[in-house]
Amino acid sequence: MSREPVDKKSGYPEYARLVELMARLRAPGGCPWDRSQSREDLKTYLVEETYEVLDAIDSKSSDKLKEELGDLLLQIVFHAEIAEEENAFDIEDVCRSINEKLVRRHPHVFGDAKAETPDIVLKNWETIKKGEKEGKSALGGVPKVLPALLKAYRLQEKAARVGFDWEETRQVEAKVDEELAELREATENGDREKIREELGDLLFAIVNLSRFLKLDPEDTLQSANEKFIRRFKAVEKSAADDGRDLHGMSLAEMDQLWEEAKKKERSES
Repeated sequence: MSREPVDKKSGYPEYARLVELMARLRAPGGCPWDRSQSREDLKTYLVEETYEVLDAIDSKSSDKLKEELGDLLLQIVFHAEIAEEENAFDIEDVCRSINEKLVRRHPHVFGDAKAETPDIVLKNWETIKKGEKEGKSALGGVPKVLPALLKAYRLQEKAARVGFDWEETRQVEAKVDEELAELREATENGDREKIREELGDLLFAIVNLSRFLKLDPEDTLQSANEKFIRRFKAVEKSAADDGRDLHGMSLAEMDQLWEEAKKKERSES
């Protein structure tokens, strides 16, 4: 689909209409629910809509993605409308801010700098960002509320961009082995706090390994989750077809059904 040129006078009419609709919903005589919402009230919806966008991407459905991106955009416009009511900023300020950042952090596109590879672009991005936030840590910009798996991945990425990183994958694999051995030792000693610490170190090392293997740990774990769900449901179905219930079966019997489910799945793939 080719993009139609934008008329500078009319801009994006549907986007302008969305902003107007939100203003009307929040205005006196508008929607009681929308008028009652605060930034804090909307936090849950913002997170939920973001995950629904991710689900839509995984579904490979353009129609679903279009719908969910609209729901996410609504949240952004909603927050901007609240800010405008407080005379803090408006949606134009939001767009202006990100536009300026895009230009500032892409001098290889909008200026005279050179960057021929994605890695060079990322290094330049971090250098520019550090200059904007002089004196702040290289780990800055990672939200505290990120899910732990994604947060570990982002922290490792940022550390790597300033050279704090392993040189090759086998070094990371050795680190995973080391952390696993330390977890086993802590487990044998029965120290719960030490076990917790070493398990965290092992998970962190595994995330690092996923980064070196160029695999998104969140996406990889989600795939494992979905595989577990498929196979477990197959075990339940096999048991039910035999007139049995999992509660009355031994682990060995369930494991046999699990292996059968694995074998069947692989034969069908």
